[in-house]
Amino acid sequence: MSSIPVLKYPPLSLYIHIPWCVLKCPYCDFNSHGQKGQVLPESEYISHLLDDLAEDAVLVGKRPIHSIFIGGGTPSLFSAKGIGILLKGVKERVNLLPDAEVTMEANPGTIEAQRFADYVSAGVNRISIGIQSFQPSKLKALGRIHNEKQAQNAAVIAKQVGLNSFNLDLMHGLPKQSLDDALFDLSTAIEQKPPHLSWYQLTIEPNTQFHSKPPKLPEDELLWDIQEKGDALLQAAGFKQYEISAYSQAGQQCQHNLNYWRFGDYLGIGCGAHGKITLLENNHIIRTVKVKHPKGYMDLTRSYTYESNEVTKEDLPFEFFMNRFRLIEPCPKQDFIDFTGQNLDKVTANNLQKAIDSGLLTDTPEHWQVTTLGRRYLNTLLETMV
Repeated sequence: MSSIPVLKYPPLSLYIHIPWCVLKCPYCDFNSHGQKGQVLPESEYISHLLDDLAEDAVLVGKRPIHSIFIGGGTPSLFSAKGIGILLKGVKERVNLLPDAEVTMEANPGTIEAQRFADYVSAGVNRISIGIQSFQPSKLKALGRIHNEKQAQNAAVIAKQVGLNSFNLDLMHGLPKQSLDDALFDLSTAIEQKPPHLSWYQLTIEPNTQFHSKPPKLPEDELLWDIQEKGDALLQAAGFKQYEISAYSQAGQQCQHNLNYWRFGDYLGIGCGAHGKITLLENNHIIRTVKVKHPKGYMDLTRSYTYESNEVTKEDLPFEFFMNRFRLIEPCPKQDFIDFTGQNLDKVTANNLQKAIDSGLLTDTPEHWQVTTLGRRYLNTLLETMV
């Protein structure tokens, strides 16, 4: 009988959620709230974020934090001064590595050159810009507040302000989108020479406007045609796919997102933020969820944590593979042992052999790796894990 492996710490990141945006997009299922003309409680919210972090810091002690991601909502609605105060407070409460990747999401409609430069001075070294499309009709259909000129200008500014890297977020499979439409958007994004591109298919999520009134989306055959021809464009431009919807130039992968997909740990602070933390003293992994609504979150009479649950031993294999199999790189079997604390014989219960026999997965003594077919039918692959 094999011995029980010792659970080990994976790398640790920090996610910070800023929930406000100018206008809620009809496809968005993130925890975001339209600004509706109100003056945002920037200073008050940042103070709560830092108190939230102090609560969570006891779970991780002096473990080093390798990356920060400030998401939303639209974090660029906050001033550079506020972001600077936030990042200074983070360094005072946790062990942030000096070379940590610090990403902030930004909307092209809230960007100007000096503002970008001030974010860099505040400690941000990577920006993720929510472009989605460069075509007016598609931007209107998606409820975006920026236009195509602002989108291109944001990329130009990002190249000029001293960032380590930047990302352009782009969607395909949009309402009434043709193959030519999709490839035009992608080609336009490539022309901006971003180090990183997130190129992902629009999906209709529950609790969104699009779910209530679904638009007509392209058929599956067209979607696959867009994917294949888009991949060819990206490869020709020197981009390498490293995750289902992420492409980068050499050495420009998003380290924060890589940590998610490699089943790393992360603290999540802010309204509705999720976290995953390994606790060696108890030999288990917990997931945390923070209070969702800004008013409740900033209520001083309660904890910021809404839920904190242990991931069951039965669920750990699926959770590991659900994240890890999004990546193109091989998955070391040793990572499964180290970061779930389970033996490899546990995965036999998850029917990996069926995925291997179906050509969705390859298997070596040291690694598993998702095949091209497995990437196309990722949901089918993951269903074999259940």
